[in-house]
Amino acid sequence: MIKVPSLMIVELGANAVVTGLLLGGLYAVASLGLTIAFGLLQIPNVAHPTFMVLGAYCAYFGNLLGVDPVIASIIFAPVFYLVGMIFYQAYFVCFERRGRGNTLQGFTFFFGVAMVLEVALILAVGVDMRSVDAAYIGKSLTIGIITMPYRFIIPFIIGSVVGAAMWLFLTRTHMGLAIRAVAHDDNALRIVALNPAQVKRHAFGIAMMTAALAGAALIVVNPVDPFIGREYIGRSFAIVVLAGMGSVPGTLVAAVIIGLLESLVITFVGATWAPGVAFAVLLATLAIRPSGIFGVSR
Repeated sequence: MIKVPSLMIVELGANAVVTGLLLGGLYAVASLGLTIAFGLLQIPNVAHPTFMVLGAYCAYFGNLLGVDPVIASIIFAPVFYLVGMIFYQAYFVCFERRGRGNTLQGFTFFFGVAMVLEVALILAVGVDMRSVDAAYIGKSLTIGIITMPYRFIIPFIIGSVVGAAMWLFLTRTHMGLAIRAVAHDDNALRIVALNPAQVKRHAFGIAMMTAALAGAALIVVNPVDPFIGREYIGRSFAIVVLAGMGSVPGTLVAAVIIGLLESLVITFVGATWAPGVAFAVLLATLAIRPSGIFGVSR
């Protein structure tokens, strides 16, 4: 039996912890859209990770033109906002306006959207892995025994900035307060002469806009193919539930927890066990604290 020196264990553990914290930034920006769509609007948009992959391809094609993938995602963000509004309008006309907007029908609708979008991506770009080129990819920041790849630092910054901006928007703006209010009582908005459907339309557009930014973070971390969004469906829903439905700070904390646990499992147990971490946390949360860490009472 080979004995691993204790110093090496400390170094592996320290790097695993830091990598997990940074990875939480990617998971946060990947889940913030679902925090709004599912957590606040109660719309189970399982297609969100697939739109994130679409955002990654937008960043990829922008990069082919010499644009940094993060800048490219910012350029495409307004387009995703409009796409989100269009998809919510379709969902509203087909289900909510007819009084049939329950979770199961919404899940079925967006699952179909995800499948169609995935097939469209396969037909358009093929199944080969795609990656981007930027000055910071392939480089690392080393502090003592800690090595932090910039391809993890950049997504962490994106997740932190988007999360902070989202929280400020929801708590400091009129539209943000209206979005939070529509999660509790549609009639309260009608009393103050606001159209709940219009508020939800803008909210869903904002949720979809985060998919563009998440796509850039995703393709910076690793190459993508049209199927990679499947890996984030369960993980993103687990983060939203662990956070507490609709809680932006909770989403950031939960994303870091999942990222940290996955990194430790990969380092000390094995990469094959990592995909089960999010589902284990989801089951534990539903069993022990269904309202999540920052659960919002309804």
